[in-house]
Amino acid sequence: MAMEVTQILLNAQSVDGSLRKHAEESLKHFQEANLAGFLLSLSGELASEEKPVDSRKLAGLVLKNALDAKEQHRKFELVQKWLSLDVGVKAQIKACLLQTLSSPVYEARSTASQVIAKVAGIELPQKQWPELIVSLLSNIHQVAVHVKQATLETLGYMCEEVSPDVVEQDHVNKILTAVVQGMSPTESSNDVRLAATRALYNALSFAHANFSNDMERDYIMKVVCEATLSPEVKIRQAAFECLVSISSSYYEKIAAYMQDIFNITVKAVKEDEGAVALQAIEFWSSICDEEIDILEDYGGDFTADSEIPCFYFIKQALPALVPMLLETLLKQEEDQDQDEGAWNLAMAGGTCLGLVARTVGDDVVPLVMPFVEENISKPDWRQREGATYAFGSILEGPSPNKLAPLVNVALNFMLTALSNDPNSHVKDTTAWTLGRIFEFLHGSTMENPIITPANCQQIITVLLQSMKDVPNVAEKACGALYFLAQGYEDFGQSSPLTPYFQEIVQSLLTVTHREDAGESRLRTAAYETLNEVVRCSTDETAAMVLQLVPVIMMELHKTLEERNLSSDERQKQNELQGLLCGCLQVIIQKLGSSEQTKYTFLQYADQIMNLFLRVFACRSATVHEEAMLAIGSLAYSTGPDFTKYMPEFYKYLEMGLQNFEEYQVCAVTVGVVGDICRAVEDKVLPWCDGIMTQLLKDLSSNQLHRSVKPPIFSCFGDIALAIGENFEKYLMYAMPMLQSAAELSSHTSGADDEMIEYTNLLRNGILEAYSGIFQGFKNSPKTQLLIPYAPHIIQFLDLLYMEKDMDDVVMKTAIGVLGDLADTLGSNAGSLIQQSLSSKDFLNECLSSDDHLIKESAEWAKLAISRAISV
Repeated sequence: MAMEVTQILLNAQSVDGSLRKHAEESLKHFQEANLAGFLLSLSGELASEEKPVDSRKLAGLVLKNALDAKEQHRKFELVQKWLSLDVGVKAQIKACLLQTLSSPVYEARSTASQVIAKVAGIELPQKQWPELIVSLLSNIHQVAVHVKQATLETLGYMCEEVSPDVVEQDHVNKILTAVVQGMSPTESSNDVRLAATRALYNALSFAHANFSNDMERDYIMKVVCEATLSPEVKIRQAAFECLVSISSSYYEKIAAYMQDIFNITVKAVKEDEGAVALQAIEFWSSICDEEIDILEDYGGDFTADSEIPCFYFIKQALPALVPMLLETLLKQEEDQDQDEGAWNLAMAGGTCLGLVARTVGDDVVPLVMPFVEENISKPDWRQREGATYAFGSILEGPSPNKLAPLVNVALNFMLTALSNDPNSHVKDTTAWTLGRIFEFLHGSTMENPIITPANCQQIITVLLQSMKDVPNVAEKACGALYFLAQGYEDFGQSSPLTPYFQEIVQSLLTVTHREDAGESRLRTAAYETLNEVVRCSTDETAAMVLQLVPVIMMELHKTLEERNLSSDERQKQNELQGLLCGCLQVIIQKLGSSEQTKYTFLQYADQIMNLFLRVFACRSATVHEEAMLAIGSLAYSTGPDFTKYMPEFYKYLEMGLQNFEEYQVCAVTVGVVGDICRAVEDKVLPWCDGIMTQLLKDLSSNQLHRSVKPPIFSCFGDIALAIGENFEKYLMYAMPMLQSAAELSSHTSGADDEMIEYTNLLRNGILEAYSGIFQGFKNSPKTQLLIPYAPHIIQFLDLLYMEKDMDDVVMKTAIGVLGDLADTLGSNAGSLIQQSLSSKDFLNECLSSDDHLIKESAEWAKLAISRAISV
């Protein structure tokens, strides 16, 4: 069955494009025509010592890609195909893979390690290949160093692929023993020690039982800490990566080791190479993350029996930790502001300092301020920038009362620095720090405002001036203006920004036209800030927002006129169209929600809709999403008049609903269907067959991302509310789908937090559908069609109540559905509700809720139920 594939694999790496394409097609054809032969040929190629390194390596990679894929549905297909292969064929492939672990060629061994792990990921959960772990562990005792190294690498990859519950504890113990022995200083080969240290990183999630045993935990921690002192830099880095992982997985078990770890991390940050020092700082950032989560979850009120106590490691380490972090802030790199992906010691130290401030609050301030005061005026730019960065980093966490006096002093200094400092690094960080001041210490909740009529004009003048600076500084200045505007959102009728509104908008539009606006996300930042300025504006400036409409429409029109673009230019055009559609959406929401501007604004509606339709005709996913969102807002503003756009818009609506690949586009489109239903009500009827067909298809597809399913159910409710009893013909399709989803979502035992969160979204979608359907049929002669579904719905509500893990949103919708049942079905529901297991308890619990929305919903339900029962 196997075939000679060497030449094809070499051609697939050729510089000659046509040769390469032909080879790739041959491989694809071979895979589709004869999977068993294809996989055997590849594994034979990988195992053969006579073959060239390049063909062996690619054989392994192609083999790996035949077992795994990023998209869930594709991965599922590949797994099924592997499982259905002949047992003898699979045994032959696996034998080749294990044999390759002894190859003297590193690339072949390493690739085989990855493939073995993929096969293990498929077979171990199915209770197949039980001899794998035993066979790998027997390799560890081999004399040959390279076999040991490859085996440890394989164990590491395997732990990454397989979930801990499929490996029995006895095997876990043996794997950990092998890995920890491989890390020990007595191991003479650095390659083996490195492979072992990296393998431990992946095996940590298997070690819960071992970390609960004091002796075993002490031993693992000793070996990891020793490895952080290895002469080999890669081993030190890998060991610190293990410590970072341990700090989050086993936070509650590491108190005894913290003093040693502190000493090791300080040494690494002060003396070691960048990659190692970064991981040492990451350890403390990780501890901060853990403590912030614990303190948020428990709100700081710890009782003796709280399950995860907070050890306050950061608070204890503060006097030594903060000086260490402050020192890192002076190790900046020259070009870090221009490089979007930059990450270095100074940035890591500042990020960690910010997390420390969020963990301990006010206590951090006296430790940081002397450093700020000492360095903020020094001649060396590194000291000025480091001091500014330190100050900006501690603005979230400490109380406004603690920070306000300091910020009042600093503000003037910062504005001067942003205008006059000769160094652009310092200006960049100063603008960022101003943004943080406005984000955390400015707004209607502040007792003593930081921004006053006395300094407002100066702040705006400096920020608008900085928007003309180099792109990275201008981008940060836009960010500061964004938070400045946001802080005035709740200032009622009159905003302090009103006198400057025209000038701010003009400056932002000028930024979007800068030649270099493509750098440092500048154009995007300018539009985001413009949107925020418009969103937070008051009626006083409505006339100016109205003048912005034709300006933005003209910009969008220009992008539609560009022809013959390269793929790079087309991508930029798409981004710009997305930004302009987003801007129009904010303007539509602003002007459409106020009576005084709505009428004047709606004169533009036809032209705007026409532009959106032309954007769709350009066919690009990103633009679809922004234009789709904007159309949702337009439907809301135009109301029933939106119907006239439906004949032309419908095909794009359908395309959006069919877009499985870019599921966000699909989700947004589902939302827009809801907006249209609310806007045009029963005028949506002519398009409902098409829409419902597509929604039902989406629900039954296993290709569509699960996050789109809850909004689809809610959308059933929107449609039913809009078309009322005309929803009758969809009941036989929609109701069974709702019922089976309801059954799935009523039990959550053993689910993790993420799953419970998703389940609550799903429940809410299902309940919103029921609610819309029952309200839609109310007072119609056809309500009796719903009677057969009522027992199931009440049973669903009972189950939800008994599971005890509804969030507040679901609780409110659920008690509302109980009311809708009673309200629409009257006495037909009354008796069912009386017989129900928990309706009465559920209602009483909601009536006494602290959440006024739940309480309100429950009071209405109580009224509807008492009417239904008394009939």
